[in-house]
Amino acid sequence: MRGRSRVYAPPTPREFTPLPLREQVLYELHIGTFSPDGTFDGAIPYLPALAELGITAIEVMPVAEFPGARGWGYDGVYLSAAQSSYGGPEGFGRLIEAAHAAGLAVILDVVYNHVGASGAGALQAFGPYFTSRYETPWGEAINYDGADCDLVREWVLQSAEGWVRDFGVDGLRLDAIHAIFDSSAEHIVAAIARRVHAANPDALVIAESALNDPVAMRPRSRGGYGCDAAWADDFHHALRTLLTDEDEGYYADFGTIEDLAKAWRRPYVYDGRYSRVRRRRFGAPASDVPPERFVVCSQNHDQVGNRAFGDRMPAQARPLAAFCTLLSPFTPLLFMGEEYGEDAPFQFFSDHIDSAVAEATRAGRRAEFAAFASFGREIPDPQSVETYAASTLTRVADPGIARIYAELLALRRGALAPRDGDGVAFAAGERWLRVTRGTHELACNFDRVPVTLAAHDRRLVLTTSDATELRRGEIRLAPLSGAVLAQAGEDPT
Repeated sequence: MRGRSRVYAPPTPREFTPLPLREQVLYELHIGTFSPDGTFDGAIPYLPALAELGITAIEVMPVAEFPGARGWGYDGVYLSAAQSSYGGPEGFGRLIEAAHAAGLAVILDVVYNHVGASGAGALQAFGPYFTSRYETPWGEAINYDGADCDLVREWVLQSAEGWVRDFGVDGLRLDAIHAIFDSSAEHIVAAIARRVHAANPDALVIAESALNDPVAMRPRSRGGYGCDAAWADDFHHALRTLLTDEDEGYYADFGTIEDLAKAWRRPYVYDGRYSRVRRRRFGAPASDVPPERFVVCSQNHDQVGNRAFGDRMPAQARPLAAFCTLLSPFTPLLFMGEEYGEDAPFQFFSDHIDSAVAEATRAGRRAEFAAFASFGREIPDPQSVETYAASTLTRVADPGIARIYAELLALRRGALAPRDGDGVAFAAGERWLRVTRGTHELACNFDRVPVTLAAHDRRLVLTTSDATELRRGEIRLAPLSGAVLAQAGEDPT
């Protein structure tokens, strides 16, 4: 990275119109571990199969040029340069063209809340890019509202606009906007959304915020930022704690069937209610925001990679996790490999070229998990090539999981097209949930033993377990399973 720079003029991208948000199914991938080559070109052969499955857009983890050859990408320095070790801007252009040819939109994860520690000095030499007024978990905040901030803001705005206008990217995912500090009359996130939509009205701007604040999605006319959607982690937390009974860290705020029932209506479980973990009220109601504007998942790079060993959802929990995510009224996001039951972990890895930064990363990773009793083993060294290599997809498929994903995605496109749930039923203290979707019903059992529920005048459309049975007006749901029921005699298609 610390070599010569060059000017690159990308070719004019071909026209491509992505599907409306309501019809999107997102697929998050990391270029370096998605294929054996670990490059933009290496990812291309796998795209048609994703489109055939029912994926509509790939969401590419950050590719802004970062120090070294391998990393998650959240330590980028040159915001508008595509990572050279992945194939540079030419390779990224070929990936976008191939995705569009396969019918897939491309959403790019961008980081505008900080830059990598190794590159801060390089930028400080050229202008007031940073401010000491605020701090982020990753270093000094970018100067969006202090003295001489106008050109800093323009630097970021031109980056966001350029990915869409010059490369033909179909949308941006804005990383951790809660770590963007801006008291300007127009918040920088609102300015990004405005500039991106001006460059391409069909482009999506998706915010990641840890604040459960619908302001990101509300229109500018109501004081919002005008983003098209936002990640909603509470859905994941409510789902995972029921599936795994984990209760450490922020999971301590979740774990009841009531939490997931609430998340089915709108995925901000904490919408002004008291959080024991934070020891304060948290979030705000979002009932005015359409359901498709929430992005939900059962796995993503954070919820897998930020675990000590990068382990994925336990195998026995995967079918029901997929059932709930893909048949929710929200916009689902899959993490690379989950659609066929990938077992390779996604660990935290880096390739910092500054020895001090490298050692600080190692120490920070060990300290992060020191208090977790379940993580007694030595944490993988993030700087090790082996840690990176272990995270590359094996593409060894579980046929049962692959079948379930294909069937769920087909149902989502057809009889269970996204819509608000007409009703959610559960019993306090028990571990079953029923969601009415028009003439269909979703029945879920989160217990480790079978549960029997009434199912008069119903027939079974789909189940995640062969052990689930429908007979004599009852459905006997296998442990950790889900089923779709329809009115008897109704055509499920």
